[in-house]
Amino acid sequence: MYLLISTLATFTQIYTVLLIIRVLLTWFPTINWYNQPFSALSQITDPYLNLFRSFIPPLGGMDFSPMLAILLLQFLGSLIGGLQVYA
Repeated sequence: MYLLISTLATFTQIYTVLLIIRVLLTWFPTINWYNQPFSALSQITDPYLNLFRSFIPPLGGMDFSPMLAILLLQFLGSLIGGLQVYA
């Protein structure tokens, strides 16, 4: 049980870092998202971000869905981290 919880906690941390990298790279408009490694990063992170984009449309040209996505992932990571104490 400890191995599963530890793996989930590590996954949430790595995925959060990938989301932050994805958001930071959107500040550079010259990036071609069809070239590697940007294409792989987009394929990994966009399905999760699209869940939140369906609830929160861009307001004034700003996309606030990544903030909600990262906050939820951090919340789940802290819940999983709390379970590590009991495992």
